[in-house]
Amino acid sequence: MQTTYEDEREINRCIIRFARAMDDRDWAEIEKITVEDLTADLGTGALGSRGEVIALMRSFLDDCGTTQHLIGNVLIEIEGDTASSRAYVSDMHLGTGALESQTFRTLGDYHDRWRRTADGWRMTHRTKLNRGSLGDHAVLGQGPSGWSAP
Repeated sequence: MQTTYEDEREINRCIIRFARAMDDRDWAEIEKITVEDLTADLGTGALGSRGEVIALMRSFLDDCGTTQHLIGNVLIEIEGDTASSRAYVSDMHLGTGALESQTFRTLGDYHDRWRRTADGWRMTHRTKLNRGSLGDHAVLGQGPSGWSAP
């Protein structure tokens, strides 16, 4: 049986792996970190599956230039086989093509829920609270169908 410290370390590593997977466009890695029935609210409305979450991220990131999601001030609370975490995120998105000289940045807070599985800790829910943004939102891809930038 793992100790609380080991559990916290595993969850923290998953949060970081998730951020790096977005920057690497490694959607298979996101699948390893999350449960299939993952739910989320990333600022565009409720999402009800891992497939929907990945599709949303891809709608923004597949046509975006280089990105970097930096994670900090991580707090993790463990209660048996479930956990919650909060982590600051500061992300930078670089434009491509005609938007090559443009950037888009956000400051936010990830609120995640976790469940211990036979394969380790897996994310069951993510909410991103956006605290601020700077730059040209057009740097991101089109976003989901019917969505428009705020």
